[in-house]
Amino acid sequence: MLKLDFHPSGRHFLQIPGPSPVPDRILRAMSLPTIDHRGPEFGALGRELLAKTKQVFKTEHPVVIYPASGTGAWEAALANTMSPGDRVLMFETGHFATLWHKMALRLDLTPEFIGLPGYEGWRQGVQAEMIKERLKDDPDHEIKAVCVVHNETSTGVTSDIAEVRRAIDEANHPALLIVDTISGLASADYRHDEWGVDVTVSGSQKGLMLPPGISFNALSPKAIKVSKQAKLPKSFWAWDEILEANQNGYWPYTPSTNLLYGLNEALDMLLDEGMPQVLARHQRWAAGVRAAVQAWGLEIQCQDPALYSPVLTGVVMPEGVDADAVRKIIYERFDLSLGMGLGKAKGKMFRIGHLGDCNDLTLIATLGGCEAGMKLAGVSLRGSGVLAALEYFAANPLQASSDHQAR
Repeated sequence: MLKLDFHPSGRHFLQIPGPSPVPDRILRAMSLPTIDHRGPEFGALGRELLAKTKQVFKTEHPVVIYPASGTGAWEAALANTMSPGDRVLMFETGHFATLWHKMALRLDLTPEFIGLPGYEGWRQGVQAEMIKERLKDDPDHEIKAVCVVHNETSTGVTSDIAEVRRAIDEANHPALLIVDTISGLASADYRHDEWGVDVTVSGSQKGLMLPPGISFNALSPKAIKVSKQAKLPKSFWAWDEILEANQNGYWPYTPSTNLLYGLNEALDMLLDEGMPQVLARHQRWAAGVRAAVQAWGLEIQCQDPALYSPVLTGVVMPEGVDADAVRKIIYERFDLSLGMGLGKAKGKMFRIGHLGDCNDLTLIATLGGCEAGMKLAGVSLRGSGVLAALEYFAANPLQASSDHQAR
């Protein structure tokens, strides 16, 4: 028999940038008995969690929930708004932007992939000026959508979505703005309505602290209007039937009932703490981890301090050091999982997640495992990152919110 829980003592440290560690409170909620997804109790649950989900996306408009991973929500966003052959402008910021581009090709769209060249381009965010100039060169408005990743999970770079919206507006272009915040939602600041996003894509297994299996499309009125004319084939992903059923708290097919129990609990946890406090907590954790990386004398994958991710930190290994070999030592010796470098960053860096069921001591232990593992691997470190993080957290306590109900 395959043994999945093989850790001899203590808890495994899951410090990848998603799936994130799930709080016990959410696991308990998911363990409740399954109910009839056509019955009155479920309708009440559906209405409640759909309303609370809007608060996390910061929108007054519908949020569609799918029993799928974030990849499904990528496809849903394109399938509901595009027709075969439509031109889509996509910006390359990392591995997940690249995968989304690959999907657009497979859906019979005509994606144009722009970005900064090479591996170094994966250390920067979306260049809004490049998007503006490309849209200005499209006087016939053949480009139907601009697709960008908010928090690029493969690199630890959080792009400025409001700046992208301004670029589209300054180009006087009608293209939809479609944004992936699969790893950003509920950890990094995100404002669907205020930033003028037409479709926001997200998933359950990152800042929402759930297992994989739920994904989202937050919609604008413009996106809903466009969807009525879109011609790409869709059935499971179609917004119209879901939005109709959601009015009474139901879905047109069987939803992931027990994951929705967990989602409702996660939303309560986030909203009771207050979203401003949640975001400040993640920023503080990220700053403590970056203090450790700087004390080690190593480079952070993101080269623009203004775009440092509060969700994860990419740690670049010195020239000639295989980051995957370092990760292997850390995993085998300290029962600690770190994110690997993907695509152009493979072997160059590892990623430390600071999200989900986490606290200061979780991160101190994580940094201890990283520091010890790198020393075992022969990586030359300038100083102690653990001590630097301890000092940062001690000098910068998280301020208690005066209003824990802040939204």
